[in-house]
Amino acid sequence: MDTVLLHTCCAPCSLSCIDPLRSEGIEPVAFWYNPNIHPWKEYQARRDCLLEYAPTIGMEVCVQEDYGLKDFVRHVADDIEHRCVYCYEHRIEGTAKYAAEHGFKAFTSTLLASLYQDHDGIVRAAEKYAKQYGVEFLYRDFRPNFRAGNQRARELGFYMQKYCGCVFSEQDRYQKQIDRDKAKFAEPAK
Repeated sequence: MDTVLLHTCCAPCSLSCIDPLRSEGIEPVAFWYNPNIHPWKEYQARRDCLLEYAPTIGMEVCVQEDYGLKDFVRHVADDIEHRCVYCYEHRIEGTAKYAAEHGFKAFTSTLLASLYQDHDGIVRAAEKYAKQYGVEFLYRDFRPNFRAGNQRARELGFYMQKYCGCVFSEQDRYQKQIDRDKAKFAEPAK
């Protein structure tokens, strides 16, 4: 059976990818490298959910521990609205580099399962770094499995995150509530 390094953003998204890869005779090795996820408790919850799940299905996990809050913020601070480009490229580059350094012939990512990510941007980054590091990017459009994967994750009792990962996406997730609270606590006009 061939192996592929599967950059894994979280256990729920991995459910959209693992079975389809295995059905092709490809064994995924999960790779945890997500220095974009903040705050620490969120990072820890997502990582630990993956680490608890993987042994139950006989999947190996490689962890590149990097809680990268300061570095992430330094890179996106001047253009927060376009932070996702850096986020995708940084994680995909780290995955391609790890694959090359650890003898994997190919890599892919659970990011390709999400209905909420820039699919084409992720593919562009993967193709770029595959070429740079001399490994194959195994493209699969895992999005058709997204809803079923999330449903299965709920049934398995997985930790289900409420936002993409960075503190700015957390703000986006809760912006309506933030605006309501701001209006609620605003000083009355005189």
